[in-house]
Amino acid sequence: MDGVSCKVCSYQDVLDYLNLTADNNVFKLTRPVLDHTHTTVVKLDIILYAILAVVEKTQTFVPFIWASAQWKDERISWDPAEFCGINMVSIPKDLIWRPDLYIYEMIQKDESPTNPYMFISYDGTVFFDEDMKVVSTCEMDVHKFPFDTQECTISVGSAIHCVREISLFPFSNSSRATQFSREVMKTQGEWEFLQLSVNNFNVSFGGKIWEQLRYTISIKRRPLLHVINFLLPILFFLSLDLASFFIAECRGEKLGFKVTVLLAISVLLLILNEILPSMSNKTPLIATYCIVIFALMLLSLLETILFMYLMEKNSQYQLSLWDNQEDKRVEVNLENLNTEDEKQPCCSCICKVSANRKQHGLMPVVEEVNNSCQPGESHVLLLILEELKNLLKMMNLHLICREERGKSVYWAKRINRVFFIFYIITVSLFLSLIFIEWNS
Repeated sequence: MDGVSCKVCSYQDVLDYLNLTADNNVFKLTRPVLDHTHTTVVKLDIILYAILAVVEKTQTFVPFIWASAQWKDERISWDPAEFCGINMVSIPKDLIWRPDLYIYEMIQKDESPTNPYMFISYDGTVFFDEDMKVVSTCEMDVHKFPFDTQECTISVGSAIHCVREISLFPFSNSSRATQFSREVMKTQGEWEFLQLSVNNFNVSFGGKIWEQLRYTISIKRRPLLHVINFLLPILFFLSLDLASFFIAECRGEKLGFKVTVLLAISVLLLILNEILPSMSNKTPLIATYCIVIFALMLLSLLETILFMYLMEKNSQYQLSLWDNQEDKRVEVNLENLNTEDEKQPCCSCICKVSANRKQHGLMPVVEEVNNSCQPGESHVLLLILEELKNLLKMMNLHLICREERGKSVYWAKRINRVFFIFYIITVSLFLSLIFIEWNS
């Protein structure tokens, strides 16, 4: 330019020289190349500022990122020496062409404030950066929840320009992007940022190839809150269920205690249903953890019901035997009252019968009574002998009932002891396997 001197130091002079005005649409209509066979190389950089939310139920990942892109506009150039050393100018972003880059996983429009300006360099290099709140989909694997590690991707590419027109390159490699992200990270919430990796990815469609940059964000859940609020309470309830085996066997509190603990586990299962997604490729280990413990406690409750049934059966035997003994005692007392006046003759008769037994050995009792007693006295003595016969039968019945009761109590205690050993072994093995799987 012949009419420009070194004394001119205004940015507007640079824009006037380039003819970059709001009325000039030449710079924003087409891809900024002088030859259509030239490829526009776009260098992209993404830095993670914050992890705003990770929603497992809807499998949504919400990061806050800083995206920076640079490319070369072949139609823009000036000599900084002619403009007092000005080598970079900021302009409104709507004045020149920008690559149509978008995030494939984005499911919601970004409502965060946008940057209205971008920089252009004297050699035609354009710099544009913007802060974005990205609401994207993320396929999550909650198999090891809450000790899980998730990998969510942000794929950036052009909507209409194939790889022959726009070529994407990462400005920073994976290690540098990870380091920058850790330095500027504002908040992570429940999640801990691990790594930000980047690689190129090509997509073929309609005979053309589109290039993408895929940023993979690796995050790890901080499990402390879920361990304290969920895993430990279930473990405590399991310990209480184990301790319930030492509650007195003949009291009803044992059954009520087990039912209460089982209901508490049911409430925690409802809470778990609200946390985990409804669709998952694998069954979450925490669901297996809860269901198996719930099943073991249910089995323990059924064993307690069986044990109490056997013990109750023993109590019914004792009660029926006591009632029979009381009835017999009442009958004997009534007979004694009715024959009170005849006690003296009976006693003499009994003495005679006893003397005859000593002399003659074992003889039929009825014949001895008939031979030794008067007709009036023999009737009373026969009633007494009949009562003794009933008492003998009752003693035999008592021995049989005692044997049956002994079998019932024996099996009840044996089942309880075997089940307690099985319960301890099963719980120990299951907890060991589940924690090994969580840590693997």
